[in-house]
Amino acid sequence: MELQWIIVHQGDTLSRIAAAHHMTTELLAALNPEAASQPYLLTGQMLRITPGTGRRYAVQPGEKAARIAKRFGLNEKELREANPEIANVSDWCGRCIHIPDSDGKTIVKMHGEYGYREMCRDIGLLEKNYSFIATGSIGTSVMGKTLPYLRMGQGPRHIHVNASVHANEWLTTAVLMRFIEEYAIAYSTHTPWHRLDTERWMKETTLWAVPMVNPDGVELVQEGVVNEHPHAEELLEWNSGRSHFTHWKANIRGVDLNDQFPAHWEEEAARRGITSPGPRDYAGTSPLSEPEALALAQWTEQHNFDAVVSLHSQGQEIYWNYRDLEPKESAPLSRRLARASGYKAVKLGGSDAGYKDWFIQNFRKPGFTVEVGLGVNPLPVDQFDDICVEVGMLLAELLSEGEQ
Repeated sequence: MELQWIIVHQGDTLSRIAAAHHMTTELLAALNPEAASQPYLLTGQMLRITPGTGRRYAVQPGEKAARIAKRFGLNEKELREANPEIANVSDWCGRCIHIPDSDGKTIVKMHGEYGYREMCRDIGLLEKNYSFIATGSIGTSVMGKTLPYLRMGQGPRHIHVNASVHANEWLTTAVLMRFIEEYAIAYSTHTPWHRLDTERWMKETTLWAVPMVNPDGVELVQEGVVNEHPHAEELLEWNSGRSHFTHWKANIRGVDLNDQFPAHWEEEAARRGITSPGPRDYAGTSPLSEPEALALAQWTEQHNFDAVVSLHSQGQEIYWNYRDLEPKESAPLSRRLARASGYKAVKLGGSDAGYKDWFIQNFRKPGFTVEVGLGVNPLPVDQFDDICVEVGMLLAELLSEGEQ
């Protein structure tokens, strides 16, 4: 086996490097057991790789490129482009060819962890490829990262969806971004999305998405506090000296952003009983003390949203109520969202200060917290495709609300 060496750069992880070199994470870890035993990779560290070990296929006698492409969920053009050295050769018999991913034409892909850089790159590409997608910012994080939003549609009914309020729930960002891209592809090609009319969505609704409310926290979970992190000392202290942050939900100041909203905040803080920064459940010194929560609240107040959804993980549940302040349409709507997604609509008690709670309290309109997937956060990436279908059907039902 021919091995090569690469140098680790800022933001690299085992799974990101493996994806970039068409390897499995397991193979990369086996080749670099010392690196795999570390919580996070170090900038400047060198890793062994076997480049180009992705899916390969030995062409059998009589097989045509079109037939091979179909077997792997591709079209012939995609397969030939993935094998440029023989793209114009008619007979591939006996050749060993590279099989690209079947989603090769999509923008939003799961190549390792989906983080802030991946999101910003994909937002730029979506805006470039689809003129009807508008983008902007709702504010900045503690560490100065822009908090982007995307807008689609020109309709009078305004829907807002946000994701990654909790740091180790970053898969929700990729799920939301994938739905936006699928919606954009369907609308731009005048084709239905799962038999649903995207042209009607575009005309009757306006979708506002904030895909990553907590980018500093997401980066912490994915990359740790190695490589001269400016808050390393205090974060390690708040994390009880543990160098791994996969369980971290809070922002970079150790404040749980979904306990930050002025909806019986004092009661929630007392119920939690957490009085100092940490991985989860610390409500901060006051409501909206954190720039991410404040930005989301102020931005929400500037728009007349008819309904909001906050994507979290995990549990496959939909929380739709808040202290009996929700409008009468919330319960039946939650049941329709549950049927569409396969999730369970749950009437929740004993919880305050969340974004959904505050929205219902202040605006008396439908608000939902959707717990996607099942398992331990961060959810495994192999659930991504299934969650995309579940959340996509839920959002499609919400966008279709009111259609006759």
